[in-house]
Amino acid sequence: MNTVSSFAAFSAVVHRDLLLAYRHRAELLNPLAFFVLVVTLFPLGVGAEMALLKRIAPGVIWVAALLASLLSLDTLFKSDFEDGSLELLVMTPHPLSLLVLAKVTAHWLLSGAPLSLMAPLLAVMFGLQGDVIGILLFTLLLGTPVLSLIGAIAVALTVGLRKGGVLLAILVLPLYVPVLIFASGAVDAAMAGFPVSGQLYMMAALLVGALTLTPWPTAAALKMSLA
Repeated sequence: MNTVSSFAAFSAVVHRDLLLAYRHRAELLNPLAFFVLVVTLFPLGVGAEMALLKRIAPGVIWVAALLASLLSLDTLFKSDFEDGSLELLVMTPHPLSLLVLAKVTAHWLLSGAPLSLMAPLLAVMFGLQGDVIGILLFTLLLGTPVLSLIGAIAVALTVGLRKGGVLLAILVLPLYVPVLIFASGAVDAAMAGFPVSGQLYMMAALLVGALTLTPWPTAAALKMSLA
């Protein structure tokens, strides 16, 4: 097997998932609508005091992004499992870990990237300044791929279960805590005028670690679920 054929398989899986998502646009918009609604409801609930909104903004936006990402995870392998194409993916001569990475890439393009681009618009509502919004966007671009990569392992483990949603949340949410801590910490530090390089380096390390380590256990979990 050569590198070109593996890259072609990677691109084909990404293209296929993007095309399927385009044909089911309503499902695609659900996590983004959930994210927008959760973030916009907080100012209505806690009041219009700008100092309070600024203080809670990093946590609110990141928790909403985390929950929206969790909501979208259910679609990562479910349709492939139901129509049998997941078995075909496992049977192809290409490395399953590479195909898993392709599906996670498509998932991030359809969920994490739109959330990241929408967040700066919502941050304005909380009174965040331009430089702080830039840090918030950077943390989302670093952190949301980690959410997709880590979540893929849990989805692969529960894809064959009829009611695996609760189990999926129990498995995934504790693993999301480091991302939430470093991301909201970076935005808090930026608002206070402190350096944020330490938090951003840690998030970059989490992303590199997730990219290099998660595709293999996800592939193994898929094989185990299909066995």
